[in-house]
Amino acid sequence: MTRRLHMKFTQLGVIVIAWLFLGLMIALHDHLVMQMHSSLGPAKDYSLFSSIIVNMVAALVGALLGGGFLVFYINEKYQNKPYGYTVAAVTLSFIAIILLISFVLAAIAYPDRARLFKNGLVWAVIVAITQLLLQINSKFGPGIFWKLIRGKYNTPREEKRIFMFLDINSSTTIAEKLGDKKYHSFLRDFYADITNPILDNKGEIYQYVGDEVVIAWKYSEGVEKNQCIQCFFEIKEHILSLKEKYLSKYGIWPSFKAGMHCGMVVVGEIGNIKRDITYSGDVLNTAARIQGLCKEFKKEVIASAELIDELQPLKKFEALPLGSIKLRGKEREIPLIAISPSLL
Repeated sequence: MTRRLHMKFTQLGVIVIAWLFLGLMIALHDHLVMQMHSSLGPAKDYSLFSSIIVNMVAALVGALLGGGFLVFYINEKYQNKPYGYTVAAVTLSFIAIILLISFVLAAIAYPDRARLFKNGLVWAVIVAITQLLLQINSKFGPGIFWKLIRGKYNTPREEKRIFMFLDINSSTTIAEKLGDKKYHSFLRDFYADITNPILDNKGEIYQYVGDEVVIAWKYSEGVEKNQCIQCFFEIKEHILSLKEKYLSKYGIWPSFKAGMHCGMVVVGEIGNIKRDITYSGDVLNTAARIQGLCKEFKKEVIASAELIDELQPLKKFEALPLGSIKLRGKEREIPLIAISPSLL
């Protein structure tokens, strides 16, 4: 199972658990309301247990079908569409999911229209909040929103990370040829197309900076099966498979280069109005400067020897030592290694 598919099933699992809990709360709320002095009391065939079962079954069916539809279809198919399309699609989804839950409730227990209308409104709010949280999670990146909620990085902490600075070649020339609007569309397509290979190799998209994307790995995940190196070449292979799309749409096919380094960084939250999790430390500056040497050495991937030494044997790749280079602004020289696919 790919990482992105695992993430979607995790999202669906959270929806199922949350909606089951809410179904239980709705049943308990109804039960307490019926015990009030102003209430006419429960029907003769009512029992709290049956009410809990009915509401949780409706929640389970709604979560599996409706939640699955949001996670696997709406948020996948419309992730790069204009917001108008997304709003329309989500609105129709809301109606379908609410009708589905109401139908289940009516079929197994609640023929009363007033009660169905009340439950319909409640589930409309639940579905809307679910979709809002999914969109927020997508905005911040997988897992980042939950870390902000937990306050994991409210106090800065040190972590060992791997960073890749990936930059599009000849971006200035491409921008001049395409114009501002079409170049923006070009970047949007490129960033969307490289997302899945990054996620599949357990990378995190840290930042988009103009024509450059910064990818980060937890150290243990980046060195596992050399995923930090594997990521670049899977991106390259995927973009190659889309060459005809780019040529027909833009008349240009993107090529790119990358610099990589690893080490300790400080991770913490910053901002008040707009909060985010940021990394700081010499590792990022070094990775960015290594990437800047790719053009000089005419190599598409250059990594520090420090990173390569900590990886597993490069069976599918060839490592070419470039010697020790004194990077701009650095006192000590850093051994660098160019990486390319193995010809064997």
